[in-house]
Amino acid sequence: MAPDVAQRSVRMDGAATAVLDAGGAVAGWTPGAERLLGYSAAEVMGRPAGLMLLPSGDAPKASVFVERCRAQGGWSGFVALRHRDGRRLDMSLRISPLSGPDGRAQWLVSATGTPALSPGAADGLALESLLARAPVGIIVRDAELRCTWVNDTLELQDGIPREERLGRRLTESLPGLAEAEEAEVVMRRVLNTGKPVTDLEFRAWLPVDRHRERTFSVSIFRLEDPDGRALGVCAMWVDVTRREQARERLAIIGEASTRIGSTLDVMRTGQELADLAVPLLADFAAVDLVESVQLGEESLARLGPMGGQIPVFCRAGLASIRPGIPEALWARGETVFVPPNSPFTYVLSSGKSRMERVMDTAPGSWLAQDPVRVKKIREVGMHSCMYVPIHARGAVLGVAFFARTEDPTPFEEDDLLLAEELVNRAALSLDNANRYTRERATAFALQRNLLPQRLTGGTAVEVASHYLPADSRHGAGGDWFDVIPLSGARVALVVGDVVGHGINAAATMGRLRTAVHTLADMDLPPDELLAHLDDLAIRLIEEDADDKGTATAVLGATCLYAVYDPVLRRCTMARAGHPPPAIVDPDGRVTFPDLPAGTPLGLGLVPFESVELELPEASVLAFYTDGLVESRDQDIDAGIHRLSTVLAAQPGLPLEDLCSAVVDSLETPAPYDDVTLLLARTRTLSPSQTVFWELPPDPAVVSTARSLAVRQLTQWGLEDLAMTTELIVSELVTNAIRHATGPIGLRLIRHQLLTCEVSDTSNSLPRLRHARTTDEDGRGLFLVAQMSHRRGTRYTTDGKTVWAEQELTPVSAYDLSSAAAADG
Repeated sequence: MAPDVAQRSVRMDGAATAVLDAGGAVAGWTPGAERLLGYSAAEVMGRPAGLMLLPSGDAPKASVFVERCRAQGGWSGFVALRHRDGRRLDMSLRISPLSGPDGRAQWLVSATGTPALSPGAADGLALESLLARAPVGIIVRDAELRCTWVNDTLELQDGIPREERLGRRLTESLPGLAEAEEAEVVMRRVLNTGKPVTDLEFRAWLPVDRHRERTFSVSIFRLEDPDGRALGVCAMWVDVTRREQARERLAIIGEASTRIGSTLDVMRTGQELADLAVPLLADFAAVDLVESVQLGEESLARLGPMGGQIPVFCRAGLASIRPGIPEALWARGETVFVPPNSPFTYVLSSGKSRMERVMDTAPGSWLAQDPVRVKKIREVGMHSCMYVPIHARGAVLGVAFFARTEDPTPFEEDDLLLAEELVNRAALSLDNANRYTRERATAFALQRNLLPQRLTGGTAVEVASHYLPADSRHGAGGDWFDVIPLSGARVALVVGDVVGHGINAAATMGRLRTAVHTLADMDLPPDELLAHLDDLAIRLIEEDADDKGTATAVLGATCLYAVYDPVLRRCTMARAGHPPPAIVDPDGRVTFPDLPAGTPLGLGLVPFESVELELPEASVLAFYTDGLVESRDQDIDAGIHRLSTVLAAQPGLPLEDLCSAVVDSLETPAPYDDVTLLLARTRTLSPSQTVFWELPPDPAVVSTARSLAVRQLTQWGLEDLAMTTELIVSELVTNAIRHATGPIGLRLIRHQLLTCEVSDTSNSLPRLRHARTTDEDGRGLFLVAQMSHRRGTRYTTDGKTVWAEQELTPVSAYDLSSAAAADG
């Protein structure tokens, strides 16, 4: 370094502050100024600062300098000052206007030394200009942490005027601010240790914007003289408020992905949106959904002109930072009134959001037409709001409303963008939830309509049932049960289970149940019926395989089919992979019949086998699905044991009460799989209600058959049915004699209907046809069909039985009930 440069090397010996009067004379002199320049207060007070302190060559410029300060309202930059011993000091100088005690203008002068970064004052002035215009705030503090220099950028950032900062510590510029005290602790540590601090976060409500918290990133390092002695600290401030806001918004959006849409319940999703928005975005939030969405229906409201048709809304979500405010207008679950000229209708018809930085409640506004709403708004202090439409796939799902009450800062465009992002995420979840709710409601409705609405076992059995759907998240399942009346007072008892849940399972269940009804009308034995049902399941699976987009719900379906005859007290049953029934005798002993398991429907592997059991009167048959006896936490053996225990405890209990007792024994009220239970208590027809004759295959016996039937009807008091019964018996017996061999059986059964059965050893089925006018015969079965309530044919082990049923007249039915009571 050249000698002259070395002599001009700047040393920072401390801070100096002085006060000049309007003419530039020294009016105040601090000890710091005395230490810096060597002049005592007595030597400089009242004397022109320029003539005394500037080098002799620069003295004539003092008047120009003073005028410049007056014109610009102050000045900052580098100047050369003269020490008392004649040395030249290149200093950073800040001149700010003050108001004197008498109201006259004065000047506050703050000077400090800075290291020589260039050999000349021109370079120092260039550095000063660079630092003053730097895009980051820069402030220099002395060893006492008093401000000695600050650039213009920092003043713009924090809003603290220069005259309130120079010569003061941060805690004096921002009194009572805890963050200022914490910052001074850090600066003191840097001053003592020399270890710099970078990217220190500083948050505070500052004068620049007292309605919003500002965030700064502060870096602090120590200033030292050439000998390494600490002279002060320099801090650089960067306003990162927007960066922090962006980070917070990203965090909110990330949180939305986990907090919104946690369930498939539309009302819950609406509440989750409101809970997330408060207090992260707003002080108050309300989510109003179209009523049809809440009900799981397709939203009929579409984006575009409303045409005067405003949908009905329901409040699904409500949140506030202040207790009591949520019920300010409408409580959650209530219907919301939407004025036709409000911002709600605007966002509904346009599909665009609307923000009101300042809510307009003045006369003439849309709110003025709703004084109750205005009163509530003023009570809670709402002053800024946003309306954001909730829509998906072109359909309006609802409107989200956000407002500020405690936060005095109005909403800005960034807030609206964040609100729209949150609402869009919620809209996706709401649409999924709505579609799921709609599908689940459809599946439940389908299943409910496919299941029998009223069970009756006729005179054969007393029945009761209980269906408990699985946990709502799985939707409707494929369980079904049925009680089907058969000829001869018999009844079919059916229970089945289609794997899976939802519409596919419910629809498949309906197809199988319909098929069982059709096959039951054919009076097929249980094993043959299951074989036909298995063939149908295979065809359904093949059809689904052709349609690659359809999931096969048939594969794995199970079924149990049983037929009970109250005349013979016999029950014939077969199963296709279904759990066996429980049989409770009148004494309460529970058994599970050794019934071949068979394979689930749709496999076609092995034939099904039937088992015939003779049951005492008042036995209870319990048919069920695996959801009753099996769960994730309990194997089927434990479930079977639990079922047996409950059934054996009170065998004489009314069936409805017994159903409830069995279901109440479940370990959880919301089972993982559907629970279906069908109970049937057997009855027996008394000998007085049935009669049987064996007849030889002789045409002459037809008249005998007619006479026997008429005589029996007279004993039963059914003379009004004698004529039609005589004709039915004549035609059926004649056909049996004509087309069959071996003995012929004639049986009359009096129950809720009058059944006439004719049995023979032939396997050929009679065919109903329309005879031509020229035909001499072929009208027999046609006449039987016309005179009977229902007719049909069933195979037996020895051949077949042709039967016809007649309804009893009111008088006959009364006589029947009286006779049954007498028999009892």
